[in-house]
Amino acid sequence: MTRCVTILGSTGSVGCNTVELVAAQPEEYSVEALVALKSAEALAEQARTVGAKLAVIADDNKYAALKSALAGSGIEAAAGPAAVVEAALRPAEWVMAAIVGAAGLAPTLAAVERGALVALANKEVLVCAGALVTAAARASGATLLPVDSEHNAIFQCFEADQSHAIERIVLTASGGPFRERALAAMADVTPAEAVAHPNWRMGAKISVDSATMMNKGLEVIEAMHLFALRGDQVDVVVHPQSVIHGLVYYTDGSVLAQLGSPDMRTPIANTLGWPRRIGAPSPRLDLAALGKLTFETPDPARFPALRIARAAMAAGGAAPIILNAANEVAVASFLEGAIGFLDIAAIVEESLNAFDRRSIDTLDDVYDADRAAREQARRLVGNGARRIAIA
Repeated sequence: MTRCVTILGSTGSVGCNTVELVAAQPEEYSVEALVALKSAEALAEQARTVGAKLAVIADDNKYAALKSALAGSGIEAAAGPAAVVEAALRPAEWVMAAIVGAAGLAPTLAAVERGALVALANKEVLVCAGALVTAAARASGATLLPVDSEHNAIFQCFEADQSHAIERIVLTASGGPFRERALAAMADVTPAEAVAHPNWRMGAKISVDSATMMNKGLEVIEAMHLFALRGDQVDVVVHPQSVIHGLVYYTDGSVLAQLGSPDMRTPIANTLGWPRRIGAPSPRLDLAALGKLTFETPDPARFPALRIARAAMAAGGAAPIILNAANEVAVASFLEGAIGFLDIAAIVEESLNAFDRRSIDTLDDVYDADRAAREQARRLVGNGARRIAIA
C-alpha cells in the first residue's frame, strides 16, 4: 500500500535526503506536500520530481517565483506561515518535520494534533514545547519517530514494554572539529572552520551546534521528552568515529547499541518505512576496516554548552525555550561574523540568567518566551558579548 507523505523543510539537508529516498521508490510513496523556507526554484524542482500535490514557500516574497517555476505542472502553490501549517494539516499519513528552529513548532504540532506519524528532525520542537507536543501526541494517537541519528538509535534499542528495566541511555557525540583544539585557540575559530564537520554533512546552523556541542545539550532535553526519562538517565559520551549512535543500559547488565555509517539516510529510512524496514543507499559498515572505536568524556571547559543546557533542563519552565532562542541568535550572529565562537555559549548563559523562571502552558507562552529571549540575546550581541566570554 502506498504511503502518503508530507515533507516540511524539504530543501534542507534532511529534507533533500528524504526527497531522495521517496523519489527512489515512487511505487511506495505519494507526496501530499513539500514545504521550504525561501528556495523557490529548488522547491519547484523537488515538487516536479516527486509529483507533489502542493508546494509551499514560507517566505511570501517568493510566491511569484514558485508559481512561475511550477507553471504547467498542475502542482498547487502557496506561500506564508499559515500555508505552512495548512500543509501540515493535509491528509498525509507520514510527516517529516525538518523545518529548522522554532519556526518548525506550529506546523509540527499541527501534524501531531491530527494524529499523523511524525518524523522529528527538528529537536527544537521538543526542547521548546516538549510537554505540549507529547501531550498532544497522547491525545491524538500520533506517533513520534525520532530522526536525529542519536535518538533514532535509542528508538531502535529502546524496549518500550521493558521501560521499567532501563537504567539509562547514552547519546554519542563526535566532538566536532575542535575536540582536540586548545581552548585559547577556539576564540579565533572562523565560521568556515565551524561548519566543516568531520563526519556528517549538515547545514550551517546544526554544524555550529555540533562544534559547540550545544546540539548534544538540546538532544539531552529532547531525549527526556521522547523516552519519558529523568535528566540523570541521559548521558553523553564523545565517540569521534560516529559509528555507535546511541546505547541503552538495562538493569540486567545488558547494553544495546545501534551502529551504522554516519549517513542521515539511515535514520530517515528507518522512520519513513516504520514499522517495517526499507532499503537505503547508505554506506555499509565494515568494522574490520575501522579497526577500533574510541570513547571519551566531554571536556566541560571546551564545551560549556552541555552544562548550560543541563541547567536549563533542570530549571524547566521557559528555560529550555530561552536556551534554544538565544542559541539561534548567537549562532546566526557568529555565522555573520558579528561575534566570536566562544561568545555563543556566553550569550546563551547570559540570556538564561536574565530571566526569571516562568511556566509554559500554551503555544503562545512558548512564542512569548522565545521572542523575549531573542531580544535579550540580540542586545548582548550588540553590547559586545566577546568580553563576557573571554574577559
